[in-house]
Amino acid sequence: MKTLISCLFVSAGLLAAAGNALASEALAKKYNCLACHSVDKKLVGPSYQEIAAKYKGQKDAETKLVAKVKNGGAGAWGQVPMPPNASVPEADIKALVTWVLSTKK
Repeated sequence: MKTLISCLFVSAGLLAAAGNALASEALAKKYNCLACHSVDKKLVGPSYQEIAAKYKGQKDAETKLVAKVKNGGAGAWGQVPMPPNASVPEADIKALVTWVLSTKK
């Protein structure tokens, strides 16, 4: 019985994580992030996997990236600047950044 309950909790957690990833990908589509970024390959900007790898282990990564998404940035990944996204709600930016930082190769 304990094994069954444990399996149910693990399954629920995996489904929730998959749902969060789908919701975050939907946000990336909604705010047109995917015009310049993809999960696994460089487009105009770096892939989400490259971003996650660059910021892996940095305690302030989420704060830095939320600011970059909101205010825009230049020079960290080449000469093409990232435009600001000041009209995107802060909660959505945080959800996107959390998702990006969770992507793995």
